[in-house]
Amino acid sequence: MLEKTEEGYAVWCPGLPGCWSQGATEEEALENIKDAIKTYLETVEQLAKGKMVRSVVVGT
Repeated sequence: MLEKTEEGYAVWCPGLPGCWSQGATEEEALENIKDAIKTYLETVEQLAKGKMVRSVVVGT
């Protein structure tokens, strides 16, 4: 999601709670969110390291 603000642009990923960034331009905001996503996913991976994790599919 990308939104123009008074300060520039705010950008966030609804599917990654707390993953957001900003920039003075749209291009800067998009570059910044790439770094934020990478850091977010690296952190999730580190937190899951050594833990038993499994994927579950839930159907209707």
